[in-house]
Amino acid sequence: MKIVVTARGRVHAFESDPGEKILDAGLRQGLALPYECGSGTCGTCRARLVRGDVEDPWPEAPGRQALKADRGEFLMCQCLAREDCELEVPAAVEPMPPGAGVPGYLTGVVRARAALTHDVVELGVDVDPALRFDAGQFVLLGVDGIAGRRAYSMVNHDRPAPRLRFVLKHKPGGRVSEWAFGPAAVGAAVRLFGPLGRATFTPDLARHLLCVAGGSGIAGLMAVLARAAAERHFERHRGDVFFGVRTARDLFFAEELAALAAGAPAALAVTVALSDEEVPAALRDRHPGLGFDTGLVHEVTARRMQGKFQGVRAFVAGPPPMVDATIRMLLREARLPPGEIRYDKFS
Repeated sequence: MKIVVTARGRVHAFESDPGEKILDAGLRQGLALPYECGSGTCGTCRARLVRGDVEDPWPEAPGRQALKADRGEFLMCQCLAREDCELEVPAAVEPMPPGAGVPGYLTGVVRARAALTHDVVELGVDVDPALRFDAGQFVLLGVDGIAGRRAYSMVNHDRPAPRLRFVLKHKPGGRVSEWAFGPAAVGAAVRLFGPLGRATFTPDLARHLLCVAGGSGIAGLMAVLARAAAERHFERHRGDVFFGVRTARDLFFAEELAALAAGAPAALAVTVALSDEEVPAALRDRHPGLGFDTGLVHEVTARRMQGKFQGVRAFVAGPPPMVDATIRMLLREARLPPGEIRYDKFS
């Protein structure tokens, strides 16, 4: 089917295969359509149907709350074209720049699973073809027999990467979450689409790094920090990392973060914020290379970064309420320009 998109006076066209999400079709053909989560939760990819017919397999998608149904709006990440369609998109749309990682479909097999905490695991997924992506990007992952796809950031950053590492938190009642912790995960085939996301680090960034993560949101920021370290970014710029968890029991990647800090002791500082308890002395003793504080991670960040926001590029990842609170702090208190704040939020 032919899809024609009008966006702020400019017209773009692409083909959509039968059964293909409209957003997928445009992205894989190099058109930078608007999106944020890609999984039906945020509403960023809304479009208005001018002509044609679309099918919506998930009318209960949370992102539909942002739509104006009486204007024919729908989510491009969820809907399929039944025939040739004409759409209007409120955001600007441009072709992806030369050299950009154009998203595509991959197949994968879960080859490894490791427990990081009592309710967090890391999955290692071998993919075909190997994926070339920027540090901080994510993919949409689908499991046979489970409706929909979920967004997960890559922990690792090698280019191209034949294995992708993901962090998953156990959410009671969450079907992919229950699958990931169950006996059927290891050895299972999965479907992926990506790479996606604009909260990325590239070696030409001449800014200090500020990374603020909540829970499993640390995943993509581990890739950002790994690439920054590999590119010797911290020989020229400062790095500040704030990782928020509830209690000491919920902390993971402590050794990996401490190793990154040890590699640039004069420039990279890592602070763990515990929101639900005071910092145990044993935790400080166990990880002398890390800093610790008590409070919500955005509050700890504001307190410890006071007077240090000049020349900063901020990367934020985690649950939507934490991301929203951090962005408000960065805009209102730190007065960081919006263009210096990069984030992905999943729900």
